[in-house]
Amino acid sequence: MNWALAGNRSVVQRLLQLGFAAAVLAALAGCAAHSGSELPSAGTDITTESDLTPARKLAQIRLDLAVDYYKRGQTKVALDEVKRALVADPNFAEAYNMRGLIYMRLEDYPLADDSFRRALALKPRDGAILHNYGWMLCQQKHFARADEQFQKALAIPSYGDRAKTLKAQGVCQLQAGEKKQAEATLARAYEFDAGDPVVGYNLAELMFERNDLKRAQFYIGRINNTELANAQSLWLGIRIDRRLGDRTAMARLGDQLQQKFPDSPEATAYQQGRFDE
Repeated sequence: MNWALAGNRSVVQRLLQLGFAAAVLAALAGCAAHSGSELPSAGTDITTESDLTPARKLAQIRLDLAVDYYKRGQTKVALDEVKRALVADPNFAEAYNMRGLIYMRLEDYPLADDSFRRALALKPRDGAILHNYGWMLCQQKHFARADEQFQKALAIPSYGDRAKTLKAQGVCQLQAGEKKQAEATLARAYEFDAGDPVVGYNLAELMFERNDLKRAQFYIGRINNTELANAQSLWLGIRIDRRLGDRTAMARLGDQLQQKFPDSPEATAYQQGRFDE
């Protein structure tokens, strides 16, 4: 897994590698979801079974099927189910939100944009939809507009996915070259979820870049002392320890890197002493 979100390859590809594609892609995702799931939330309103019209109940069944197909990677089948949901109930914001996620996966951004706009027209204060639309705008490099959507989501008192949205906002700020803002945003995300390796890694890298080495060592150490450690995090830890002059810690991480990830580019760089590339 690759946790650096500001390198040469696209952020989307890195997030896909991290396994939270549906949420962050729409997050890191992306990113706004049912609690414990990767798909859109029902929004901020509390709706019970008795509130649902027959049309909405039918649409909900179709949307549930769409979600299931989407999670299984059957994207076009999921799209068919979303279309059926919208035929049953043309005012179903969550179905438009799901349609936006599907079109994002299909890389049809004009239709994804239209879907999220329709969803927000129906539910303008739904944090999940605002988050997903913000992430889509970020992928299209509309950074200021993306940030606006993230801020709107975070301003909703009842919005529950703050860590996810702050992470996505920080990633977007990194892509925009706003490193100071990104660090502040990711630090807020870290307060909500200190165990998120994407957030921790990128904070460590930002601090390493500006030579705040002790804090960089703290953040990367929280990752490297767990089973979440990978070649990239170990390599960053090695470079931080080298700059600090801690040869013992550097050698310990180097041994881990070569034993666990012997074929990685980072292991090759370590063996060749290419610490400053």
